[in-house]
Amino acid sequence: MNHPVRFLLVDDHPLFRQGLASVIENVHRYTVTAEATTISQALSLLESIEVDVALVDISLQQENGLELVKTLKATRPEISCIVVSMYDEIIYASSALKAGAKGYVMKQEAASSLLDAIEMVLKGKIYLSKDMRERMLDTMLLQDSKKEIDLVKLLSIREMEVLQLLGQGFGVSEIAHNLNLSVKTINVYRDNIRRKLSIDDAGSLRRFAIQWVTSNER
Repeated sequence: MNHPVRFLLVDDHPLFRQGLASVIENVHRYTVTAEATTISQALSLLESIEVDVALVDISLQQENGLELVKTLKATRPEISCIVVSMYDEIIYASSALKAGAKGYVMKQEAASSLLDAIEMVLKGKIYLSKDMRERMLDTMLLQDSKKEIDLVKLLSIREMEVLQLLGQGFGVSEIAHNLNLSVKTINVYRDNIRRKLSIDDAGSLRRFAIQWVTSNER
């Protein structure tokens, strides 16, 4: 690559974007070309600029950043996407990779982890944390065939967010507040989860959610 590596930052928190830009531009051959807070803004910017790497958050106000990753994979495959998110890698990394991301870095990680991820992705490789790589390898080796785990794969990203928050002990109103959605919308997601997982009532769903979150933390 004869030109500097050009970055697009997609995150709806200005202070975090500022910190991210500072980390990136400390590397002399990296430059932040543009920043966006929404999917539509990111796509609009890409009509007039060239970008090599997009750093994308999952939670963009009321949008899902993985939808942008999917769109870029289909329309701009030359752009490497790395998800940088506060959400647990163990739960969301697999979905990010399926959407087309080349790496997953949690916001809590040190700046060095992000730079390691960028370097690995620029070399054409996939970046995940050591713990996540080991967990995925264990999963492949063990071929866990539990029906519940298989069914969870049927959930959408937003449904997985609701399931995770249920498992962490949050009520419907608290989940609605955390995700900037209405209580009615959360109840719809909860009903969809019950239907997909063949769970009869809200109490059983909460018990399953707690067990699922606990098993993913091991």
